[in-house]
Amino acid sequence: MIYHLIDFLKDFDFPGQGLFQYLSFRAIISFSTALLFSIFFGKKFIAKIKAKQIGEDIRDLGLAGQMEKKGTPTMGGILIFFSIIIPVLLFANLTNIYIQLLLVTTVWSFLIGFADDYIKVFKKNKDGLSPKMKLIAQFAMGLAVALAICFSEDIVVRESTENIVKSTTTTIPFIKTHEFDYAWLSPFGGEFGRYFKWVIYVAMIILVITSCSNGVNLTDGIDGLATGTSAIVGVVLGIFAWLGGNIIDAEYLNIMYIPGSGEIAVFMSAFVGALIGFLWYNSYPAQVFMGDSGSLMLGGIIGVAAILIRKELLVPILCGIFFAESLSVLMQTTYFKYTRKKYGAGRRIFKMTPIHHHFQKEGIPCLIQSDKKAIPEAKIVTRFWIVGMILAVITIALLKIR
Repeated sequence: MIYHLIDFLKDFDFPGQGLFQYLSFRAIISFSTALLFSIFFGKKFIAKIKAKQIGEDIRDLGLAGQMEKKGTPTMGGILIFFSIIIPVLLFANLTNIYIQLLLVTTVWSFLIGFADDYIKVFKKNKDGLSPKMKLIAQFAMGLAVALAICFSEDIVVRESTENIVKSTTTTIPFIKTHEFDYAWLSPFGGEFGRYFKWVIYVAMIILVITSCSNGVNLTDGIDGLATGTSAIVGVVLGIFAWLGGNIIDAEYLNIMYIPGSGEIAVFMSAFVGALIGFLWYNSYPAQVFMGDSGSLMLGGIIGVAAILIRKELLVPILCGIFFAESLSVLMQTTYFKYTRKKYGAGRRIFKMTPIHHHFQKEGIPCLIQSDKKAIPEAKIVTRFWIVGMILAVITIALLKIR
């Protein structure tokens, strides 16, 4: 709103007015505002939800230090939500289609998580929103974003011919042009094939958004893990948005130029600032948990941002922590069911999933034993952050590996 107000008053030519035309300035001020808002209001927010006795109901899973967290305030996703939304509304270009889609995603995914937290906390139902309802809501969100991408005339890319066109092209590593067209997956040719490629693209968009949202949700199991890892991912997505939205940088790096996508850097700056501020209270030992209202929202934002800047095929690398967490659950469940059917008793690959709990739990029989003793929670989180940073550097380096 400040951005639009200053733009409205541009004829008055007052000092500092021109700064708001620079993405760099608006990104910095968005980050700073989100960070300060989160830190400043965090203490008051925690005190308020403590007074309302909105605490986490911890299940005894036999994890070291787990039961000590019982009663820790939850639903911290509310704080993250406002810490992101307020700077974006103040400093981003709200007429930009990419900002509009990210705002819709933020609100939509936050409401899904909030409904889940509300049922758990206030309705005293530990299961929360049913998995089926979550998936339906996430599918609807993904479909809405996908249709907007398909039909909006403002969402275009520049092809090598210098034409600005609607396209199903995305970024892929190790290929000389760094580009992959979903039309190549279409089994049909001709006119029908040109339409069917959009069906494939829509399916991919829904899959990425749903997977990211649930991946962050699974990662949110120990203090600061999902928060810190999401912040690392947010930094990389912001860099990609900055580069891909600038025609000079895009040409220099020989990457896809997406007109208008540079504005996403302002949003991702607020995203990272909000998370770092929240980490002030969420780091071990956590004073507040983000809950599903936070984790589902963060995953939704990451998935949509990756789609909008055409970097969704880099998500398995960049979001390798989230991918590993989800994969560990899938592997554990599948193997347990298979061995129970074959041997009459289920067996485990990991001591416990998601995989961060494997390192946190005392030794029990499983295929991958690692250390039989539990690793301190803070050390697990720090090591996962280090891995996340390594994956982030690799993802950025892929821009030049052809």
